[in-house]
Amino acid sequence: MSPYRFAMLLLCAAPLAAQNAGGRPFHDQAERLARWRPVEMPFHSAGLSARQRQMIGKLVEACQLLDDVYWRQSDFGGLAVYKATRDRTLKDLLGVMGGRWDLLDRNHPFLGEVPMPPGREWYPHDLTQAQVDDYLRQHPEDRAAIYDPYTVVRWQGSRLVGVKYHEVYRPFLEPMAKALREAAALSDDKAFANYLRLRAEALLTDDYYQSDLAWLDLKSPKIDLIFAPYETDTDGLLGVKTTYGASILIRDDEESRKLEVYEKYVPEIQDALPLGAADRPSKRGHLTPMEVMDAPYRAGDLLHGYQAVADNLPNDPRLHQEKGSKKIFFKNFGDARVNYVILPLALKLMAPAQAAKVSADGYLTGSLMHEIAHDLGPAFAHRDGKQIEINEAIGPAYASLEEAKADAVGMFGLKWLVDRNAMPKERLEGCYASYVAGLLRTLRFGAGEAHSRAELMEFTYLLENRAISHDGGRYTIDYARLPDAIAALAKELLEIEAAGDRARAEAWFDKYSKMPPDLTSALAAAAEVPVDVRPIFSFPERVR
Repeated sequence: MSPYRFAMLLLCAAPLAAQNAGGRPFHDQAERLARWRPVEMPFHSAGLSARQRQMIGKLVEACQLLDDVYWRQSDFGGLAVYKATRDRTLKDLLGVMGGRWDLLDRNHPFLGEVPMPPGREWYPHDLTQAQVDDYLRQHPEDRAAIYDPYTVVRWQGSRLVGVKYHEVYRPFLEPMAKALREAAALSDDKAFANYLRLRAEALLTDDYYQSDLAWLDLKSPKIDLIFAPYETDTDGLLGVKTTYGASILIRDDEESRKLEVYEKYVPEIQDALPLGAADRPSKRGHLTPMEVMDAPYRAGDLLHGYQAVADNLPNDPRLHQEKGSKKIFFKNFGDARVNYVILPLALKLMAPAQAAKVSADGYLTGSLMHEIAHDLGPAFAHRDGKQIEINEAIGPAYASLEEAKADAVGMFGLKWLVDRNAMPKERLEGCYASYVAGLLRTLRFGAGEAHSRAELMEFTYLLENRAISHDGGRYTIDYARLPDAIAALAKELLEIEAAGDRARAEAWFDKYSKMPPDLTSALAAAAEVPVDVRPIFSFPERVR
């Protein structure tokens, strides 16, 4: 019997618990799934040549193989059930969550009773951060391998070893690289073909630097591809391991041109941040391409769980210092979120006059500033006279810290643009209203999800500073207080990152990431509004 089949039998034999760890009754699986609204994301092939359509087919093949690797990072047991079950509801729910744990219920299991290991499948399930710290005091020579973002950590006798991704996942990476090379052979864009070949090579070496450079150098590509292990949000043990994610992208030329006005101000916003000059490396001369794209297919961490409407990549701080980063806005996903989630939620939870200011344009602008802000602030932490990666210094709290920093710095930058007449002043209140509506949306994911924990902290901080108030079941923004509160929050979060101060970060989140009772009641009153979309793609599913 295969280990996957054995794991599936164990899981299916275990009865569903009557209550979760908090004592609240479980929802049934259909009710859990209903919180995610299915939305079709069609592949519009008009204007694409037969070769381009064939190339996209190869990219889909590569993405589906990447998704197989993502599952092996997220939840072996959940993958076993996903492969074997004939229950469509259970299969879809596992697909939404990327595992057996409910992202909206503090990661409590909805299948079986096994709690989610904080390190998912990157580490031994019973390994704790304290054990890692103790081990590294005795074996400091092993630190680099354990903290390497591209290793799976295992016990080898009494030693912890880090095995590189390209060794662990080789059975999937080799055909994945082959599919990318075959796609490159079909591309009429020489620069994009070069990027695909370099990315194929990177998959088999875990060295993404050259392919990231080639990706940043692409000039307004008609077809683009995110394809790499980039994000660290899922690693709840050390906060450093990267998940594989992918998205096929097709450029919207008209919408992309609208973003050009923002690019020239990025260096000046960096210089204006409330942070010491030593921790604000210059952005002058760096690339900041901004693309509005439709995403007709996603896989890995871009498919399961939280549905990103924008991204800022790559995450390598060396590239941020030397070259810059690319900001991508997924128009079809952003439009779906605003129409099915943001606008209905604002109408239920915000003061009517302010809810009326919430718009797709305001939400896109906030998302744009958020992604710009990921690339702003310190590139590294400086601690004890040494330069250190910020996520390594901060640990598991980093994912939420960085998301909150991007929100606060993005809103700070928005006000900076308005104050310098780079953006019409009359748009500001609509952007603020859309920002608060976006906070309310994300808060529904619960404190177990990185973005939600970040925005719960922001929301609670803004309540404390009376930039937002609650009265009669609705929230009201104080437009006069909000800019100063955001600037103070941005300063705090930037300073934590610059200092690499783990204790300060954890204390800040402990203070502000507790759900206020009024907010719990308000969110419950909007329970019928979906929490997010569940994309339905035009391409056939991979048969695993």
